[in-house]
Amino acid sequence: MNHPDLVPSDWVTRWAHLVHPGGKVLDLASGRGRHARFFAARGYEVTACDVDPNTLASLAGLPGIWTLQADLENDSPWPFHAGTFDAVVVCNYLHRPLFTNIADALAPGGVLVYETFLAGNERYGKPSNPRFLLGRDELLSAFAGRLVVTGFEQGLVERGKPALIQRICAVRSEALDHKLEP
Repeated sequence: MNHPDLVPSDWVTRWAHLVHPGGKVLDLASGRGRHARFFAARGYEVTACDVDPNTLASLAGLPGIWTLQADLENDSPWPFHAGTFDAVVVCNYLHRPLFTNIADALAPGGVLVYETFLAGNERYGKPSNPRFLLGRDELLSAFAGRLVVTGFEQGLVERGKPALIQRICAVRSEALDHKLEP
């Protein structure tokens, strides 16, 4: 059985079928790489990017995964070229200044799968700092003008412990045709 910290998000697995088979995936703020591992095991070429070199070390040598240590909130410039990835996955991470870079990193037909905490989550635990909590419909506001939204949810979820979550799946519109069915 997989360690609980390595089980991919249900939201990510729900939308993974939209990602071009064998494509390039960015797991942003990857931590121990639960999503990097998920996509690499399915034949994708994955870049796992995180600030913590220790968590990235657990991914060293795994087939299909390249790691990049970067502090994108403080001293590292955005390291990825526009149009590079067939998918960008972001879970449990929020740094609003990266929204434009994240959308730009998607190739035509690329899929954004984003899931993080919503304001009000402080009632259930961490994160509780408003800096790390989305406002109502914030991911829609951030990405709907640039990408075609294929799924959006916000509210209370119970996965071990209750949390307020907001999540979006959106596609760079150039290749939305006939990709909605698994």
